[in-house]
Amino acid sequence: MATLPTLFLSHGSPLHALDAGGAGPAWEALAASLPRPRALLVASAHWETTLPMLTGGERLETIHDFSGFPPELYRLRYDVAGAPELAARAAQLLKDAGHTPAINGCRGIDHGAWVPLKWMYPARDIPVVQLSVQTALGAAHHLGVGEALAPLRDEGVLVIGSGHVTHNLRDWVGHRGDPQPADYVVQFSAWLNERLARGAHDELIAWQDRAPSAMRAHPTAEHFLPLFVALGAAGAAAAATRFYTAIDAGVLSMDAYRFD
Repeated sequence: MATLPTLFLSHGSPLHALDAGGAGPAWEALAASLPRPRALLVASAHWETTLPMLTGGERLETIHDFSGFPPELYRLRYDVAGAPELAARAAQLLKDAGHTPAINGCRGIDHGAWVPLKWMYPARDIPVVQLSVQTALGAAHHLGVGEALAPLRDEGVLVIGSGHVTHNLRDWVGHRGDPQPADYVVQFSAWLNERLARGAHDELIAWQDRAPSAMRAHPTAEHFLPLFVALGAAGAAAAATRFYTAIDAGVLSMDAYRFD
């Protein structure tokens, strides 16, 4: 069985489920280029918990975890098979690495996962396990979570971190309709790309102190932390490839990476 890469996707707003712009074809093409996974493990920015949690249900129902959007968005569904055995395997790997994981047998799949998966695997025929983030525990913790899950890459599991390279919703509301990229978004995205290209993990872990306009790019960290799960699962020697780059509404960097 081929070793799979890991991915970090900027999933966009829920509206990207209806019209993803250039990101949709990029996600679709990337999925088509990979060996077919036997399962997907998605660390989503939209599930925050105190300790690592994994979905363990036989079936994951679609969660519409947003409000104020067009009615057609709420009619979209990405109900998909869960993977309880994978959840148990991932939980054991996390325990072996010193974490304290738990399995939630009732939770469904949130838009951080199903928006990009709708484009990548529209047939909904690949089982999914979601993984939560622990925002208060920071980047090093999430890198360690990813490192613990690295063996899954050799077991046919595609590990995906779903968040955003930049995520300032107040700026997004204020800039809607303005296509001009904000300087801080360009600078933060470039800083990240350069550090990923040379594998500067120490600098990345210290991103809140090192990156330009870090607190404006991420007033809260939950959308950046899935990057570190993907990075850790890929291994220290993995090469980073940015396979899509764009800025939505001037302030949301839609950059997406694969790590091989």
